Amino acid sequence: MTKIIFYRRDGVFYGFEEHGHTGYGESGDDVLCAALSAMTMLILNTIEIGYASDVEYIIHEEDAEIVVRAPGALPGGGLEEKKQYALAGLFCGYYYQLADLTEEYYDYLEIEIRDDPVT
Repeated sequence: MTKIIFYRRDGVFYGFEEHGHTGYGESGDDVLCAALSAMTMLILNTIEIGYASDVEYIIHEEDAEIVVRAPGALPGGGLEEKKQYALAGLFCGYYYQLADLTEEYYDYLEIEIRDDPVT
């Protein structure tokens, strides 16, 4: 099973972490795992290249651990407002895409939201 935890602060999504293999298919032939990888890389490339913005990420392929954060998605993160909304929208869209997938693949995917504590 793959568990995806989304980071959110004051209602704004700014990153996620993914843990584990889905187990939907054999290694190298798992279409659900391939879909997650493609969506994750789309987000990374869109932020880093498309929006020319900073994104922090760690990818450990051998144990399927991925962490992605773009603090610029948060208010006061140093980006112009349009880019800030665009980055937050990418993460939000990914969350809802996975929520839809979880309805069908509930044995293979789990999602949750981790809200930052109010300071």
